[in-house]
Formats: sequence, C-alpha cells, structure tokens
Amino acid sequence: MPMDESNEVLLAVARAWMDAGWGKPDREAFMRVHADDFADRSAAGRPPDRDGFWQGVVRWAAAFADLVVTTDDLVASPARGMVTVRWSAVGTHRGAHLGYAPTARRIRFNGIEIIRIAGGRVCERWGEWNGMEILEQLRG
Repeated sequence: MPMDESNEVLLAVARAWMDAGWGKPDREAFMRVHADDFADRSAAGRPPDRDGFWQGVVRWAAAFADLVVTTDDLVASPARGMVTVRWSAVGTHRGAHLGYAPTARRIRFNGIEIIRIAGGRVCERWGEWNGMEILEQLRG
C-alpha cells in the first residue's frame, strides 16, 4: 500500500517521535506525534495503545531520570511508510525497574524500533531491546 509521506517527512516524524518519548518525555508532543489509534506491537504486558505506551515511557523516565538516548541510525522506507530507528541509551538507575530497587548504577543499553507513519503521525510501533543486558548491569 503506497504511502504519501516522503523520505524527509518520515525521518522528521521519527526524530520528533524520539524527542517526545525518550529521555525527558513530553506528553503534549507525545500525543501530537502518535495517531489516536496507535498500536504498540511490542507492548510488553502493558495496554497496546497510545496511553499504554505513554505509561511505559513514564516508567522508563522514572527509573532513569537522566536518561540520554541517542539516535544512531534512521532508515526510511517511503513505499511502506516505515522508519527503522537504531538507538543507544545511558542513564543512572534512580527508580525501581525490572524488580530492582534503585542502584545508582550507570546503565547502557540499546535497541531497535520500527515505526509506521501515516498522515504525519506514528500509527504502529515494534520495538526490541536486550532486557538481559540491563538486568546484568542492575545486578552488578
């Protein structure tokens, strides 16, 4: 199914998506960049809608208040209306996360997100990150 977004539009939306949801989440910007019927295809036990995804973002921000996320690569497919985002992150474990009380350890991890964009908004998300990598660092 052909999409109407150009490569430049897809990349701009992907950048706005990363800015709105990672590090210092901005609810207003987050709601603007996500479609009302957004579907999280990697919901990890939370509701697979926009509000459920927001809850997950808020939990990350509480666990790693100084989280810095770097977008390492963006690859757009205008024909599919999709962008792949490879990212890396570092933050200090200051809030409960994955069953661990705060450790004050600097945690480094990375992941890959695939987002589908239509009408200038993110409609779907698939995300992968290595939870074992994080657990090993939390355990020390």
